[in-house]
This record gives sequence, C-alpha cells and structure tokens, in this order.
Amino acid sequence: MCRCLLSKRLLVATVGRIYDVSHSHHRIQRFYSNRNVLKLYERQIIQNMFPDNSSNEIIELLTKRNQCVYAGFDPTADSLHIGNLLVIINLLHWQRANHKVIALIGGATAQIGDPSGKSKDRDKQSSQTLSHNIKGITHSLQSIFDNHAKYFWKQKDPLPEPIIINNMEWYEGIGVIDFMNNIGRHFRMGTMLSRDSVKTRLSGSGMSFTEFTYQTFQAYDWLHLFKKYKCCFQLGGNDQMGNIMSGQELISRQENAQVYGLTVPLITTDSGDKYGKSAQNAVWLNSDRTSPFELYQFMIRTIDADVEKLLKMFTFLSLPEIAELMRRHKATPDKRIPHESLARQVTTLVHGEEGLQEALVATSALYDNNIETLSTLSVNDILKIFNGATVVELMLEPGITVLKMAMNAKCFLTDRDAYRIISAGGFYINHQRITNIDEIVTLSIHILPNNISLVRVGKRNYWIVKWIM
Repeated sequence: MCRCLLSKRLLVATVGRIYDVSHSHHRIQRFYSNRNVLKLYERQIIQNMFPDNSSNEIIELLTKRNQCVYAGFDPTADSLHIGNLLVIINLLHWQRANHKVIALIGGATAQIGDPSGKSKDRDKQSSQTLSHNIKGITHSLQSIFDNHAKYFWKQKDPLPEPIIINNMEWYEGIGVIDFMNNIGRHFRMGTMLSRDSVKTRLSGSGMSFTEFTYQTFQAYDWLHLFKKYKCCFQLGGNDQMGNIMSGQELISRQENAQVYGLTVPLITTDSGDKYGKSAQNAVWLNSDRTSPFELYQFMIRTIDADVEKLLKMFTFLSLPEIAELMRRHKATPDKRIPHESLARQVTTLVHGEEGLQEALVATSALYDNNIETLSTLSVNDILKIFNGATVVELMLEPGITVLKMAMNAKCFLTDRDAYRIISAGGFYINHQRITNIDEIVTLSIHILPNNISLVRVGKRNYWIVKWIM
C-alpha cells in the first residue's frame, strides 16, 4: 500500500509563497486562508494523502475554485461516536472554506460489511435495525451541521448547504450483472488482495466473499458522487486508505480523472488508549446513548497531556486562542480553563446550547451540592446524572424517621448497618449529612419542591426517593 504522511516541511514550503504574497494583498490572504484546507495539518486532523506527493495539485485545486468532498458513515449502530466526530469536524472545516460537503450514509454498504479494523465478519443486520440506525445517524449528522451553523459560524455569508445522502438511492437500481460487468472488470485481484484490511483478515480468521467485495462498492460510491457532484475528494479514517485507493483507481480508469483521498488520524490518548473507548464503552453522539452531561464530563476530564491536542482537533478556536488558553492553564492549573472550553465547545457542537445548559445544570447538581438546582430536575434528569441510582417510591407517613425511610428504601441490609453508617456520618439526604437516626423527615428540610429526596450512602451509592403525598 502506498501511503504518504503529510510533510509539514512540504506544506509550509508550498503554501508559504502564497502567504508571503498575502502580506501585500488582503484579498489573496483571505482567499488562501479560507480555501486551503490542507492547513488543517497544523491542527493534526489530517494525516495521510493519496496519491503520494499530490499536495501541490491539491492546493492548486483548493485555491482555484470551490471543491466537493465526501465522507462515508456506515450505519452499524444507531448513533455515531466520538471517534467519528473528527471526520465530521473535517467536513465542517471544508464547509467553512466554502466547499461542498457530502455526508454519505451507507445504507447499502452496511449490508455488506466493511472489513477494515475487524477481525471477523460483521453480523448481518435486519432491515428494521438498519432502518433504525440510518434514522439515528441522519439525525446525528444533521444536528451537528445545524449546531455548527447556528453557534459557530459568525460570518455574514451563509455556509454551503451540506448534502446528507443514503447510498441505497443508487444501488436499488443496479442489478448484480450490470455491476459486475460495468464496475467489477476494473478491479484486479492482486491489487484487491494487497489491501491491508484483506491481508490482515486472510492471515487470521479469514473473510467472506461479501466483505472481500466491500472495497468495490465504496469505490463505486465515489465514482457516482464524482459523476453527479464532481466530487474530487474523499475523507476517511486511516483504516480507510485501501478503500479510498480503490475508488481513486476506479475513477482514474473509467473517467480518466484524478481524485484525491485524505485520512484523519486514529485518536489515542497520551496513555495510548483508543479515544472514547478506554473502558470498552463508546462515547456516543446521540443524547439517548450518551447524555450531554456525560459528554461534557468526558471532555472536561481530559488529562493535561491531551487537552491542547484535542482543542486543536475538536474546536474552531484559532491556534493563538488555544495557545492563550494553555498559557492561562499553566498559570492557574486548578481552574482547568482549557478543559472547560473544550467541554463547552464540543457539547454545544453536538447537542446545541440547550444540551450545554442541561450539562451545566447537571454538573452543578452533582459537584456543587446545589440544592436549588437539584430541586428543578425531574426523576429522569436525576437518573442521567446519578447513573445507576435506585429509584423507589415511598409514602410520606407522619413522623417517619430517617432510619425508617432508609430501611424502607432498602439503603441498608440490616438495622445494625444503618445505625453504624448513619452515626458515622456516611448518610446524606440532598447532599446534607444526616447523623441522627431519629430525625423526623419533613417537607421543608428533607424533601425538595419536586417531591424528591436524593439519598447517598458512602461516596457513590445513590437512591432517588419519590414521595407519594
């Protein structure tokens, strides 16, 4: 496989001439900074390009006229995850540079299964599952495009409208004989077998003929978009380079045209973990999978060693603004200023200002011991914040004591445990420590205006008590 790691020296030398001219010509400076998305290399969100040594050609195309770029998302789940966000951010940068962007949902190709990065064949999806997944991913993509335009685009001119399209639209009209006759003949077995995704599988568990043909379908997607939209660029993760090369070769043979592939890096943390999956639980972009609060907390917990890199990758702050955030962090590290900026920006991009406010309210309720905030939340809201909490309904009986409430809610296995833990100061109601087992539960002190009491035993065991009046 022929890969080219973008050379910083090459990019600086290539674009520097344009930049030098821009000092004396404001229009050229704006033209350059708006269109040349290869500048994204500085933000570490472009890693490889294909064909090799094509940066000069790409820069010329980008600065000469508006281009079209696409990235594909197979609906293998009903939501995209944080790893997909970097590809979407790339599309947004192209959109900001006034290029046409296409987010392609692989309703057809998901039924075949991309072998890239997989050690075995993907499970076949039912039509109902596939339809559900397509709907969820479409919502995810559209929300992010809308949030970006609403909250992050400050220019007077509107952004080019993104195209979100399902590749099932063109495969429904193609028969297998037509596809093999018109498309399949352009692929050589030796080249297909040389792809990393194929070699890895063949040396391990093997692969089905279905997944072996996946690269032909992704290649045809690009050919179709090239014919319809003059789409000369494809974005994808680094594991997509083989599929991108197949598309470039197909278009070169059938259309005698040059197209280009760009890949984004696999994001890993400073410790080497795959970003967003260090605990085998993906951080999802749809709120029914990962709440705005959970996304906000995931981002704000970024370790110091990673925060500057992630600000470059996941925000639209300028590099000088990021440098200033890091300077302030060095002066007052306990304030975690860049971490908060990262969390706010990513949460707003994915969930909008409403999602950000939900996350901030939840954060206040959890970490600031804010009773007023807690009293405004519903049971569902509190459940999202205090993940794993037990919900119980209790009748508010006259004279009910803290001990009886705790035992009715099954906070303790025995009265002896309750006596010992409460007396030792390990029992809380609405963030307030309670040490008197005979204290009477009252509306004004122990029950919030939303008829809920948040009970905690120890540091992490929560119960949500819904009072029946």
